[in-house]
Amino acid sequence: MRRMSPQTTQRIATSLFWLAAASAVSVLLFIIVFVFIKGLPVIRPRFLLMSPDEGGVFSSIVSTVYLAVLAALIGSPLGVGTAIFLTEYTRESMLTRVVRFGADCLAGIPSIIYGLFGFIFFVLYLGMGFSVLAGSLIMALMILPTVIRTSEEAIRSVPHEYRDVSYGLGCTRWQMVTRVVLPSALPGIVTGIVLGIGRCVSETAAVMLTAGSTLSTPKSPLDSCRTLSVHFYVKATEEGISDELYGSAAVLIIAIVIINTVSYWLMHQAMKKFS
Repeated sequence: MRRMSPQTTQRIATSLFWLAAASAVSVLLFIIVFVFIKGLPVIRPRFLLMSPDEGGVFSSIVSTVYLAVLAALIGSPLGVGTAIFLTEYTRESMLTRVVRFGADCLAGIPSIIYGLFGFIFFVLYLGMGFSVLAGSLIMALMILPTVIRTSEEAIRSVPHEYRDVSYGLGCTRWQMVTRVVLPSALPGIVTGIVLGIGRCVSETAAVMLTAGSTLSTPKSPLDSCRTLSVHFYVKATEEGISDELYGSAAVLIIAIVIINTVSYWLMHQAMKKFS
């Protein structure tokens, strides 16, 4: 049997890779276009400014942004700090392997287990009740593995020559980390944080068991709230599929796009400042 030439094999492999990429993008575009066709006609100023009990999503939008931002503010420093410790302040040892193994285990825990733990520990034991703070704390725990591993890989990708030159110029380890390593690893770190925020926005089970599903707009971290994903779930189970649900789904997709866009814009602004 005659073997295929390397050029033919290369063309076939390239075509298959392009087909796989196009299939993934097509599925994503199909979902977005389908939701937008059904949901965009519903999005009107009244729909965005009314509360859920009046057929709108205003309080759910506020709750989603409130919870996601607070969870990112809690979880990101812990995750990035852990990554810095693992890469710059300790050598490879049993401790680092245990920390990485623990992060991998946390990433594999189902969200309902996180929600049950948050309900028992934050809501009941610590007496926080169903609140934005309880939901943010449990979401911070959920995004912690993602932030740790992505930040660690981003920091490890910085060439060691950068560190050697920094030490040669008389920099301390802290100066080297903050002025050389972190600015160079910033795109990868921000990517991990954005992925974590996206999970906060889309999470349902853990948020329901910790933040609750109150229709009112939260005014403090101790108030209960209903995020867009929880609102979508509650409405779907109680009333079935409706135009309002498609509108809520479209608003959720738009919110994720806006959060990602703003995050990457802030990243580029920070990189310009450091450069």
